[in-house]
Amino acid sequence: MDSLYASFLFDFMGKPLWVWLAFLGVVMALLAFDLGVLNRRDHEIGVAESLKLSVFYIAVAMLFGGWIWWSMGDEAGIQYYTGYFIEKSLSLDNVFVISLIFGYFAVPRALQHRVLFWGILGVVLLRGLMIGAGAALVSEFHWVLYIFGGFLLLTGVKMLFAADSEPDIAHNPVLAFLKRHLRVTDSFHGHHFVVKQPVKEEGGAMRWVATPLLLALIMVELADLVFAVDSVPAIFAITTDPYLVYTSNIFAVLGLRALYFALAAMVHRFKYLKYALALVLVFIGSKIFYTQFFGKMDPLISLGVTLGLIAGGVVVSLVKTRQEERQRSLPAE
Repeated sequence: MDSLYASFLFDFMGKPLWVWLAFLGVVMALLAFDLGVLNRRDHEIGVAESLKLSVFYIAVAMLFGGWIWWSMGDEAGIQYYTGYFIEKSLSLDNVFVISLIFGYFAVPRALQHRVLFWGILGVVLLRGLMIGAGAALVSEFHWVLYIFGGFLLLTGVKMLFAADSEPDIAHNPVLAFLKRHLRVTDSFHGHHFVVKQPVKEEGGAMRWVATPLLLALIMVELADLVFAVDSVPAIFAITTDPYLVYTSNIFAVLGLRALYFALAAMVHRFKYLKYALALVLVFIGSKIFYTQFFGKMDPLISLGVTLGLIAGGVVVSLVKTRQEERQRSLPAE
């Protein structure tokens, strides 16, 4: 019994339990500071405020990576930063989908942060379950990594040929199911996800009724789930350490939520970034098979190629969209 207790106390998924609790404590403190201090009242978050908050989250993630580098070694530090940048880049595509969801439901800008905040809590739990299951599978069946690699290759190739397509929110089957099985108010009721209202079908009895804000939250969580299917295997291709996978994943998502309001205002300027993200998935998937036939790839190469592809996608997007805007502004001959 003592040995079992000691194992739980000092070792959880390959790391001391206090290390996990320390990370979760940091995340909870950041979320409490975000909602309880910075955004205690609903308000529109401007681009400047979004950038400042994002810089803060990025700084915290970088400092945390520095601590990992110092306490766990160079390789762990490089793997953390590589996983962080991969997740950060892949999540940029999620910004576009979230902006479509908010547009479809006409969510007021002052209420969007609340949806994103509560969505984060779902991400912390959901990604934890997915990463825990993935780590258990990889630990028990190493060949699962090759399934991850093949999946990433296929997903990357699919993204290359479907980069210009947009998700159809109106005809989403999950949304259709929710509308059939939930009573939903016609309008928003402040930042409430559910409210009590009289229901005509039940003789005016007071019942809990969902608001469009709840539907928006569920659809945002669904989008997170879909993107996690890509991002979690991608980070497992970098490292199979559950702690590095989870911490880099969560810090990237936290920072992206803060940056959302700045990115949403200029998401059209990054339309060519999807091609770079597709190439990142192809590279990471190929890396798994490269390791099998030629040996382990230098972590610095993985980090360098990942950053190079992302930076290239950003530069190409900014240059080409500016050229397209200039061409549209020219008078027709």
